[in-house]
Amino acid sequence: VQLQASGGGLVQPGESLRLSCTTSGKVVTIKIMGWYRQAPGEQRELVATVSLRGNTVYADFVKGRFTISRDNAKNTIYLQMNSLKPEDTAVYYCRAADVTYVYGESYYDGGDFWGQGTQVTVSS
Repeated sequence: VQLQASGGGLVQPGESLRLSCTTSGKVVTIKIMGWYRQAPGEQRELVATVSLRGNTVYADFVKGRFTISRDNAKNTIYLQMNSLKPEDTAVYYCRAADVTYVYGESYYDGGDFWGQGTQVTVSS
């Protein structure tokens, strides 16, 4: 199972970006998908998650500005980021947790996979 994040870039404060994370491989179900970020010199932190049923969790610092959404048919998630601030500058990673997938001729549960990250820079 592989995750591919895209959509990052350089924007000015107050502008918007939309990140996407696609999944490839023989995925059966993904219970939780989410976005995390890591700024230089900082630990990776949770931004937002969405469950298979659509339940969402947001970090306090993005509430009201970011929206996570999910297309279960495509095993794809999105992160709409509005009113971006310089402190939002980081590499954004997507994650698929508690994954049921097929490898070879066997089913596996409890997989945990990360994408490669996409850089978001907010600067004037």
